[in-house]
Amino acid sequence: MTQPFLPFALPLIESEEIDEVVDTLKSGWITTGPKTQKFEEMMKDYIGCKHAIAVNSCTAALHLSLLGWEIGPGDEVITTPLTFAATINTILHVGATPILADIDFKTGNIDPVQLEKKITKKTKAIVPVHYAGLACDLKALRKIADQHKLIMIEDSAHAIGTITGGEQVGKTSEAACFSFYPIKNMTTGEGGLVATNNDEVASRIRAWALHGMSKDAWARYTSKGRWYYEIVYPGFKYNMTDIQAALGIVQLRKLEKFIEVRNKYADIYRARLGSHPDLIMPAPAAEGTGERHTHHLFVLRLKETAKVKRDDFIDQLKDEGIGATVNYIPIPMHPYYRDTLGWKIEEFPNTKKFFEGCLSIPLYPKMQESDVHRVADTILKILS
Repeated sequence: MTQPFLPFALPLIESEEIDEVVDTLKSGWITTGPKTQKFEEMMKDYIGCKHAIAVNSCTAALHLSLLGWEIGPGDEVITTPLTFAATINTILHVGATPILADIDFKTGNIDPVQLEKKITKKTKAIVPVHYAGLACDLKALRKIADQHKLIMIEDSAHAIGTITGGEQVGKTSEAACFSFYPIKNMTTGEGGLVATNNDEVASRIRAWALHGMSKDAWARYTSKGRWYYEIVYPGFKYNMTDIQAALGIVQLRKLEKFIEVRNKYADIYRARLGSHPDLIMPAPAAEGTGERHTHHLFVLRLKETAKVKRDDFIDQLKDEGIGATVNYIPIPMHPYYRDTLGWKIEEFPNTKKFFEGCLSIPLYPKMQESDVHRVADTILKILS
């Protein structure tokens, strides 16, 4: 290794974010308060939804959305095997049964045809995951959900800023859950958000998110608040702090620029690597207006005929000073789910094949264009 190590992902934090956080610290209000409220209003306007509820993680957002729609024991929830554990864990946390439907091999997103095959009388909800920042086929999924009277809760952890059908992801479904983890399209350090258009569900989610307290409990410490509160649910400590929201306020203002840079770098990768016979490029957004891939991840896939195997390929990239990872180890391959729920990866052939060849390479706004070419050069060198 002759050059500095290039990490797989890093957040881009600049002076504006630091100044906003310092302003928060000086204000004396550092937990949930006015800046969290401001961030929610900004997110509501950006997404185009009626309610935006900021919480401490996308995991919390998923859990709260399931609770908000009163999904629980006896209910089945269909989702994808190509996702992070949080998607499955939150279904289990509410006492429901997760059901897996295989992916579309081209996109990594859940296959609507396979999903519909898994619907039973117990199915109450579907949780599509917008893999890598590419929207699922929401038109097809919406049709299925409406035909079977199902609730659709989008796992949009990768997809803040993703556009499909001319609309921001999260604008039209029963609920959408976003992540602001440090490597996501924008960050609040740790954080998440629920977008919904349902007044009653939003009210329940807000209460569940802060110990089950009655509406606007945080405001009891303001000059206009009241000391009295009531517990209406056995809730959780899922609230976002104003320190986190301060980061989010500035990051949201920069989000469109971040996405522009991500797409520029993705285009360079496609131009440099797209013709190589050993590689499959990630699926692009559908052609035409109204579709936008945010490229939260750039997921390459090695063909079965490639001379180097995926795991060795990642090791060789590391030896050359470049970080890479795999998103994700499929849910049926983890011991807990395999042993407890009886899933086998062979039941999901597209997911199995996708996983065996996939790796995520660096792509983020803090990179320089020269870093992108360095990654491409190194990949071509290894494959040669």
